[in-house]
Amino acid sequence: MPASNFFLEVNPKIPRKLARLVDLSEDLWYSWDRQTRSLFARLDPALWRATGHNPKLFLRLVDESRLQAAAQDRVFIDVYHRVLSARDTYLLEPQTQGPAGEFAADDLIGYFCAEYGLHESFPIYSGGLGILAGDHCKAASDLSLPFVSVGLLYRQGYFSQRIDAQGNQQADYTDARFEDLPVRPVLRHDGGEVLISLDCFPGRVVKAKLWVAEVGRIRLYLLDTNIAENTEPDRYITHRLYGGDLQTRIQQEIILGVGGVRALRAVGLAPSVWHINEGHAAFLVLERIRELVGQGLDFYAALEAVAASTVFTTHTPVPAGHDIFPADMVREYFGMMIAECGVDAPEFLELGAHPGEGFSMTALAVRGSRWQNGVSRIHGGVAARMLAPLWPEVPPEENPVGYVTNGVHIPSFLAAEWVDTLDRLLGGQWRNQLSQIPFWERVAQIPDHLFWSIRQTLKSQMLTTVRQHLTEQHLRNGMGEARLDRVLRHLDPIDPNVLVVGFARRFATYKRATLLFDDVERLRQLATHSERPIVFLFAGKAHPADNPGQDLVRTIARFANDPQFLGHIHIIENYDLALARHLVSGVDVWLNNPEYPLEASGTSGEKAGANGVINLSVLDGWWGEGFNGHNGWGIKPHPDDAGGNSRHDEANELYTLLEQEVAPLYYDRGSYGYAPGWVKMSKASMKSIIPRFNAERMVTDYVSDAYRPAASNGRRFAADSFVAAQVLAVWKSRVRELWPQVRLFSLEGRRERLQLGQGMELHLDVDLGGLNPADVVVELLLEREYEALQRSPDSYRFLPAGLSDQGREHFMLSLTPDLCGSLRYQIRTFPYHTLLTHPYEMGLMRWL
Repeated sequence: MPASNFFLEVNPKIPRKLARLVDLSEDLWYSWDRQTRSLFARLDPALWRATGHNPKLFLRLVDESRLQAAAQDRVFIDVYHRVLSARDTYLLEPQTQGPAGEFAADDLIGYFCAEYGLHESFPIYSGGLGILAGDHCKAASDLSLPFVSVGLLYRQGYFSQRIDAQGNQQADYTDARFEDLPVRPVLRHDGGEVLISLDCFPGRVVKAKLWVAEVGRIRLYLLDTNIAENTEPDRYITHRLYGGDLQTRIQQEIILGVGGVRALRAVGLAPSVWHINEGHAAFLVLERIRELVGQGLDFYAALEAVAASTVFTTHTPVPAGHDIFPADMVREYFGMMIAECGVDAPEFLELGAHPGEGFSMTALAVRGSRWQNGVSRIHGGVAARMLAPLWPEVPPEENPVGYVTNGVHIPSFLAAEWVDTLDRLLGGQWRNQLSQIPFWERVAQIPDHLFWSIRQTLKSQMLTTVRQHLTEQHLRNGMGEARLDRVLRHLDPIDPNVLVVGFARRFATYKRATLLFDDVERLRQLATHSERPIVFLFAGKAHPADNPGQDLVRTIARFANDPQFLGHIHIIENYDLALARHLVSGVDVWLNNPEYPLEASGTSGEKAGANGVINLSVLDGWWGEGFNGHNGWGIKPHPDDAGGNSRHDEANELYTLLEQEVAPLYYDRGSYGYAPGWVKMSKASMKSIIPRFNAERMVTDYVSDAYRPAASNGRRFAADSFVAAQVLAVWKSRVRELWPQVRLFSLEGRRERLQLGQGMELHLDVDLGGLNPADVVVELLLEREYEALQRSPDSYRFLPAGLSDQGREHFMLSLTPDLCGSLRYQIRTFPYHTLLTHPYEMGLMRWL
């Protein structure tokens, strides 16, 4: 019988001179400050890698002798004090100009999301949504916004991925030790832990412990149900990110939404703006309604008051990404809240009603907000069409759904080599010029040979990392040394002169990771070209329940093992933030070929482009705005109509671009040993993408388009004991009751031809069904026929002119067009009130 292993952890004493290493390890500022991370790494590089770049865990395990030596090392102490000075300056001298100065003294933005991707050492994220939320928090900190974020603290974040020799994905879950994470319990004044009580659960109260993480200037509050006060099943509610069945999902979302509101109340915070980042957090709407009903408002007035200050961002055009719960399940969990709100169950459940579905969290978020947006221009249009049934009589292009295009946190993803180069050649002020497009034209001033050298250095570092990952992966799977040498032969860090194309993202079917393999022979000729070879790197995870996604992993692994592609195709397991930083800065081309229009944004390409990597992508998501014809390659989406095959056509275009443009440009080396055309396009990538697709610009857009007006709107609706909310709720109820009787009749005064400068007087009768003329707008929309899809029509309002002979309301318009040509016009009416946030928010409209 083998001997048992027993373990003991011995922690070092941190020298007094280095005591503030603890502070640095507990502030996620380290996630975007490389100098802080390098400070820990230089103490023990091997341990730094072994701990997953986790400063807090590192300090518990590092040998004390190394700390003592560092305390006597003048160079280390100098760097240490410079890092401390930089952090203290950052925290103590917040920005007062720009977006931070646009809020009232008591304003606060409350940001709710189910996951946050701040750093690989803090595994409470799975993919794009979490990385975006993390970048949002970092940019809010950089901009000194009044901002607080709320999420869940999972024992098991997203899984670690292993890919076996047959290409099967194996999902490994590991419980995190919270003492290893950059979080601490929130304590009451008496030293006790803050616990949140939730009575939404059938027949029981569930409690959640509140934790806090420092993220520079802001705080992230996280809820955790794994405490002794809960039953064993309830302790597992927050155990795994996106784990469990539908019951687990609704329970997690109750903890996030309802519990998140109560958590902020428990620490004395009262947001003036509430941002629901994806529908998972939408239950916060119900909790805020419950609070206001408890203060004396009726249910519908409370809904108006809540929605007036709420922002909702939807992130996916894929139906599976929108949570829907059976109505009976929602009734079971929210029975007590329904009673507290003073309405019957059907009225309560109507907030989440969506045609043909159960209780939709997206519908709840829309009805409980007045600012809704997608995450790119294309996605904003897609989301408007998806959500059109919530405004049933309004054309999708006019409903309230807008867009704020995602951006990435440049300090987190811009390679250190670029940071040093920009500091040296452009000056440190570039950090304050992130969104200034003219400033970034100065990238063109970087000497071509230096630019190419930096790109090759980053590529060499990336290849070193990829070789390490693949070596471990293949040796574990039993690959022999000789075959491994053949597999890795093109990944040479010493001679990084092969064209490397990267594809790294979640393996969902609509992202079409295997589009490249549609024509195997053509791909073989491309990859193994004698003079212009190409290496393709793939990385990403498929959801453990997504069998088609896991089939994609197997397909790529099969081609990677095919003798005709050996060394030219690789799939790297366990894609995370650490690997992502290497790939987005080191590959030559970033490939993205989703099924149009299902890529909401796709921020990995933004990270790559900021590092001089050139994008080759379907013109979907952010690339539909970012591609300018000079900064990369765009694959125009091909429709399936008229007998077309979009996948075949787009695959063909991908091959053609690689054959005729990408590879020839890369291998067209000048007399100085680099490709001048490639450098020109790479520079164009950086200077066009950095200023337009950074998180600072994104958050600034949220401030101007949503946060600031929502804060003002919330104050207006809350003033004088919420009188505005009550007035608007009563008015809307009356309009909804009478609207079915509204009709437009008998347009008179029309003429078929006018000279420019001539006018016509139009008369219109409207049956308002009991509404007053002041309750509606009657308008004429005028446009040139050939411009119908190119510009918004001109709008002219009819004026009320008493009653007609038939007893209907009579409206009149004197119209003198200032357009020439063949014009068309339409006439419509819709409800109007000065308290409406969006003119069409009721979704009601009648056309003549």
